[in-house]
Amino acid sequence: MAYIINDACISCGACEAECPVECISAGDDKYVIAADTCVECGACAGVCPVDAPQPE
Repeated sequence: MAYIINDACISCGACEAECPVECISAGDDKYVIAADTCVECGACAGVCPVDAPQPE
């Protein structure tokens, strides 16, 4: 399953920089992951300081 970013996101951008398929972008109030592009690698979760990216 693709990852999603929950409401704990602090919009630091660490996840976006780490994503190997560039499926993370800044949303209105938090970062968002394009589920159809996510390869479920977990790289975003590994760098997030607040554990916002989670498997869907």
